[in-house]
Amino acid sequence: MSEPAPSVERVDTEVVAWLCSPDGEAALAIAADLIGRADALAATTALRATGLDPDRAAAALTQATLRRQAEAKFGPDARRMLFTRTGLEQATRAVVATRRARRLVAAGASRVADLGCGIGSDSLQFARAGLEVLAVEADPATAAIAAANLAGTGAIVETRDATTMSLSNVDTAFCDPARRDAARGRRVFDPEAFSPPWTFVTALAGRVARTVLKVAPGIDHALIPPGAEAEWVSVGGDVVEAAVWCGPLAEHPRRATVLRGDGAAVLTGSGVEQAPVGPLGRYLYDPDGAVVRSHLVAEFAATIDGTLADPRIAYVFTDEAVATPFGPGFEVLDQLPYGVKPLRAELRRRGIGRLEIRKRGVAVEPDRLRRELRLDGPDEAVLVLTRVEDQPIALLARRAVLQLRPTG
Repeated sequence: MSEPAPSVERVDTEVVAWLCSPDGEAALAIAADLIGRADALAATTALRATGLDPDRAAAALTQATLRRQAEAKFGPDARRMLFTRTGLEQATRAVVATRRARRLVAAGASRVADLGCGIGSDSLQFARAGLEVLAVEADPATAAIAAANLAGTGAIVETRDATTMSLSNVDTAFCDPARRDAARGRRVFDPEAFSPPWTFVTALAGRVARTVLKVAPGIDHALIPPGAEAEWVSVGGDVVEAAVWCGPLAEHPRRATVLRGDGAAVLTGSGVEQAPVGPLGRYLYDPDGAVVRSHLVAEFAATIDGTLADPRIAYVFTDEAVATPFGPGFEVLDQLPYGVKPLRAELRRRGIGRLEIRKRGVAVEPDRLRRELRLDGPDEAVLVLTRVEDQPIALLARRAVLQLRPTG
């Protein structure tokens, strides 16, 4: 069944107050049951039949849908939280926020200001870690949602512009600037168009010694303040955010944190300028996106005594199998002719019907290539497309059991 997805999100403080009331909670319970077994129209009709007006019925269905979508980020907490679509998209995953809160506590933080708290996902973990929390959000409806999500934690939520805050009564500042145009819902790429703007955000470190900034993974390294630590975080192989740790919180210039399951692996900068270049090896490693984004491929290669076939491409090769938590490994079986027709002929000859395609440094759309290959066979393989000395190459490979589960 399709889930309801109202085209317009109508959230204001009155709606939030109603959602938190006994009547609203009852409507949410009905909506949660309906979205599991009815399409949008049927669910709306059923809710309207309980006496709800159209706006409240739509609000309940929207929240029930968002709660279901939020379970990937928040687990069981999602079933009691409130969201906006944009707020859910930008909210920090619980596993990432929890690690951040614990790091702050370990560094001696005690009272944190969450500037631009959104729906309160980071503040929730700060409070659970034992920090006193002052959460600030400019949008009244979003602030009301944050207050609902933080109820019972002791966190204080204020509706105000973060740029007007006095920070004299906190020892830590956290800021996750909004990177969407609130009116149009579009992504904002100019740092000065963030809310709050980047100049305010980066100046926080001069006001509060312990300052952490959450930024998009694609941040230009040139924007990282001097002396700060930039950390890229991946969850289950997807790079989800970058964070800038300032003042006494900065331990290394760069850090890649790889989270899988309940474990974590951390790779830090060690001053390695460039990984050595060598021939193709028997084993190929595709570094995690956090490693690549943090420019720590050379450090990763050093951990497995690996080399690059091309200094501009992040694939790392070894002759011996080495287990690592920082990316999957593949055993290279053969080098194939490059091009759709010769690849199709060779893969069909080998009986390859299921193909995982990985690529770096070549302008290939894997889904389109897979359609063009028109494969049919009982076996499966991995096709790696890349470049060496400006020449495209195709490597046939298979997954090797080389990826350690992160621990700690």
